[in-house]
Parts: sequence; structure tokens; C-alpha cells
Amino acid sequence: MCGIAGFLCSESAGLKGFEVCAAMAKALHHRGPDGIGVETTPQGGLVHTRLAIVDLVGGQQPFIQGATSLIANGEIYNDLSLRQSMPTVSFMSGSDCEVALHLWYQSKMAYTETLRGMFAIALYESDEQRLVLSRDGFGMKPLYYTSIPEGIIFASEPSALFSTGLLTPEVVLPKAVELLQQQFVAGQETIFKGIKRVLPGESLCIEKGEIQSSHRSVHALRNFYPALSSKVAPIDEAEALEKFDTIFEESVRLHERADVPFGLFLSGGVDSTALLAMMRRFRQQGLTAWTARFNETSTGVDESLQAAAMAKEAGFKHETVTVSAHDVWKRLGEIVACVDDPVADYAIIPTWFLAQQAKKEVKVILSGEGGDELFAGYGRYRKAMRFLGGILGRSTKKGMCEDFSLFHREYEKSWQPARVTAEESVENIWDSSERGSFFNAGSRVLKAQLRDLAEWVPHDLLLKLDRCLMAHGIEGRTPFLDREMAHFALGLPVALKIRQGKGKWLLRKWLEKEMPNAQPFAPKQGFSVPIGSWIEAQAARLSSLVCGLPALQKLVKRDKIPALFAQASQRKAQLAAWNVLFYALWHRIHVEGVSPYGEVFEILSA
Repeated sequence: MCGIAGFLCSESAGLKGFEVCAAMAKALHHRGPDGIGVETTPQGGLVHTRLAIVDLVGGQQPFIQGATSLIANGEIYNDLSLRQSMPTVSFMSGSDCEVALHLWYQSKMAYTETLRGMFAIALYESDEQRLVLSRDGFGMKPLYYTSIPEGIIFASEPSALFSTGLLTPEVVLPKAVELLQQQFVAGQETIFKGIKRVLPGESLCIEKGEIQSSHRSVHALRNFYPALSSKVAPIDEAEALEKFDTIFEESVRLHERADVPFGLFLSGGVDSTALLAMMRRFRQQGLTAWTARFNETSTGVDESLQAAAMAKEAGFKHETVTVSAHDVWKRLGEIVACVDDPVADYAIIPTWFLAQQAKKEVKVILSGEGGDELFAGYGRYRKAMRFLGGILGRSTKKGMCEDFSLFHREYEKSWQPARVTAEESVENIWDSSERGSFFNAGSRVLKAQLRDLAEWVPHDLLLKLDRCLMAHGIEGRTPFLDREMAHFALGLPVALKIRQGKGKWLLRKWLEKEMPNAQPFAPKQGFSVPIGSWIEAQAARLSSLVCGLPALQKLVKRDKIPALFAQASQRKAQLAAWNVLFYALWHRIHVEGVSPYGEVFEILSA
């Protein structure tokens, strides 16, 4: 895991390349505290800040061969098998990312097709004045770019782009409404004017400072999940369990590859406990697992005792990280500071505190993200099995602030849940002869899963994990979000995903066999943060500060905020109140430049 950045400008631009790269290297130091690599030419430059995980001594970047240089942020899990397929290549290092450079010579713009892992890659050909930016199919590793008069600059985080002084942060207000309504901003365009994302599975070709072409075959869901281009093949439960065990074991083994200590975030739920069970299989001595809990019981959700019991059974050391309202008000500015591409998912709070504790022992964390999406764990998938619910689904879901009449008239209808990505996904899965199958339950569940994989997963779950862990110099890995696992899980018959009113049926059955005491079929309450109760307890103080902020006044009716904060412990009001508070803090820090250090009240009043 690392930070990458660079630029490509026109021949006459005269950009001060080394100064630009030095500024971005400083901004990305938290992503790669173990070393810096810089290469510049008059027209292009690359900078790499390294978090050393594999080949600690010899894995410095850029990797250079002839006129071609490559920098990467991520892990290529099938690196060893790819090397074996290149017997004539003389490798420069033992780094898993070097193989991408040699694949470029073989396949050019399709060079990422065979990579199994998480990555954001920049490849620069100085003789052709060509820059290629690529991102993995799930969108696990971030990559942003923008056009400036001199050309194009790119980086792992928007903050690094602003650090150059070549542009300043400016919010696109409809995107801010999108953030307030759904907690994240989806698609290519970000909340910042002019800042774009390289999309999951996309490779952009840039020449002489301008984008010339893009390659999206990896991201096209028909190609990324080829098993789904035909009808679901029949498979019984016993066979599916056996196949899942094989794929899961391989994925966890690959995700454990590291030359540094690693551990596990253990929530006590099915997904992370399944990881625990598989990780136990590989070793005599256990690792460390971390679980977050809150020091108030208003939510009634505390699975830390169950997590501790499972960790003990697996032979793992277990640590519980207790988060209080005092901790949150004191450190929330720092937490919001790490998500410059804003994600208002309140799970950033426990994730940040877990990473802060875990960094004392490890540099790699395995986490259960993706299990719900691949094995249909959410209630919305069960709803999709009903015909009407499947047709409507999330495309008609109300925004989180919609019930409170918060927005000024011009923004009341400016946001609608994204539909295009999901509809395109369905078009990619079924050709015209099979489109009628959409009206069966399995197809409707799959459509909902694909929508989440295209929108929710890269722009919320994975962004949250990346930023909160990288803020502490830790790499996060997600064994469920693996290419082979996705091929298998998404292609399962719906009866192996959802049965007897429970999602993740196959995953629960596997865990029941591997670790019966985990009780995977027992009712689960889910993981919740009591942020609403905390806001309500400080409602008067917070609302007086938030109402006075010009950034909020542009979007929100200020007279609505006090009442919203005063009822923040109620289910519907909680998310709306949290989103408003998050945006207020985010704007203060990332747009207005207020220091994130100090209590929330100090940041809002600065």
C-alpha cells in the first residue's frame, strides 16, 4: 500500500516538475512513510511514497525499464504465478507490483486483465510522452486526476492535487446534496470541481497532456464476472460448500502474503468471523484481532464479547477498542480529515480508532468488507425477491435528508439515486434473448448486488477502509472482494444466497460447520454507532455553530437544523443529523483549510 502521484504536461508548459512532485510526496507521506521515489522529465513526472509490505529492501519504486516507468499502490496477489508465466523476463525485484510493468510490454492497454488484486497504477513512457492510469475492477485503490492549463496531474488523494498550488478546492453543490442524501458521491465526478476519479476497472491513456482513450473491459461486469453472461448453472449445497471452501482458502492465503505482521478486524458478525475461522486453519500460533465497542448501551448492539470468545477459540489474541463520546468529539476532526473524498458513513469512526490501535502491532489488516454484497446479506436483497420490491429497489429509495425539508428550493429535487450504472450492469449480464429472466427472483437479487458493487462498495465501503487505515500507515485487505470469489458467489442460485428469510445462506452454513460456536444463524443486530445520541446530547451547542456556517447556509435552511439535532437519537433523524454535521466539518477542513486538530466545537467555531 502506498501513495502515487504525478503529471504529464504539454511540451511548452514549463511546469516545475520536481516542485510539483515534492509537494504531492509530502501530502501523501501518511500513505507511504517508508520511502519516497521520484522521477521527472521536462514533460512528465512520477512520485511514489512507499509502505513496505513485500520485498522490504528491494521493492522501491518507480520500476524503470528503458523509457517506461511504473508506480503502483496496491497488492498483486497472483504475482508469483504471473512470474512463472514469464520465464524469459529478468525481474528487478521481488515486489509483487513489478509484474505489471512486464505485462505492459505484452498486452499494452489490456495489461491489467490478468492481475488479481487491488491496485492503482501509473505508467509513463517518456519517449512517447504517454501516461497510463489504471485501477482495479472493484475500485479498492483510489486514483484521481484533473486537467490544468499545463496538462494533467494525478494522485491517490485529492488533497495531494491541491497541495501543488495549481488548483484550489471548489465544491460542486449538487454533489454536496448527493453526499448529504446518500453519504457518498458516486461516479466519475467527485464533489470537487474538476477532480475526477479513474473508474473501477478503467485504464486511461493520456498523451501530451490530454486524455486520448480509455480501456474499460475489466470493469464491464459481463467480462469481470464472465460466469454471469449465461444462465446460472445448477449446483447443490454440498458441492457449493466444497467449492466455496477451496476458493475462500486460496483467497485468504493470497491476502495473507506479506513480509510484515498482519492481523484482523473482528466485528463478531458472520463475515469477519468466517475470516477468523479460515485464518485459524493456517497456523499453530494465532494473530491479533481487534474489535470496536462503545461505552454506552443505547443502541443495544455490542458484539465484542462474542468476538472475544471466537478469537479465543481460534487461538488469536484479542483487543477491544472502546470508543466514547468524549473520544469522538476530541478526534472527529482528524477522522474527517482523512476522507478528503467525503464518505459520511459513520463507520469511519470505529474504523479510524481500530486502525489507531492496530498500527502499534501490524502493517496489514484483513477485513470482511464485501461479504454482504457477494452473498446477499442485506435486507434490500431479500426485498428484491418480492416482485414489486425488485422492480423498484434502491432506485426509488428516498434520500436520508428528504423527510426533513432541509434544502433550499433549488436543491430540493437536485438529487436522484443513481440508476444508470445498475441498468447498464443488467444489460451487460443478459442479452436480449435472456432479458426476460430479470423478472425472476434470482435476477432481481443479482441486479441489486451489482448495483451495490458498482456504487456503494467503491465509493463508500472501500474508500472508508482505505482512508481510515492509510491515515495510520496500515494496509487494508478484503479477501471476499476477490475476482475468483466474485465469479463464484454472484453466480450462485438465489436459494444458496437467501433462504428461510436469511441472507448469506451458504456463508452461514460454511461457518456453522467450521466454527459452530459462532452461531451464524442466530439473530444479528448489525453494527451501529450511537452518533445520534451523541449529537442530541450536544444539540444546542452544535446547532448554534453549524447554523452560522456559510457553506451550510448555501444548501440547508438554517432554521431546520436545531430541531433536527434535537431529535438526532431517533432512527430517521440520526443519519440526516450526522450527514449535516459531517459535511460542516468536512467543508471547514478540506475547503476552508481549518486545522482538524482540536475538539469539534473548536473546528466549527474557528
